[in-house]
Amino acid sequence: MSCISKEKWFSFPLDFQMANIGADVGRALNWKEKNPQRSQEFFEQALSLIDLTIEDKKNHTSSLKEICRVKESLIDYFIGENEYASTKEKWNNYFSCF
Repeated sequence: MSCISKEKWFSFPLDFQMANIGADVGRALNWKEKNPQRSQEFFEQALSLIDLTIEDKKNHTSSLKEICRVKESLIDYFIGENEYASTKEKWNNYFSCF
């Protein structure tokens, strides 16, 4: 999914978009301890997909706030102070519903 066009990404439904974001988040979580650089790459890919998802006008409904909160919370977990007390398990549980 690293070289996907906006038009292609926008053609997918929100649950598909979130599932793909979740796949990259899962990869980032799995590599966090083993290889921080690889984890960072997957995290950045997830952020890129989140940004596209936010930009997608069909998601400018009640979902937009949640998508923005997910982005904020992921940034807090991966590069911030983890003020929201996120865990690998919580992220895996969140994305498992997509």
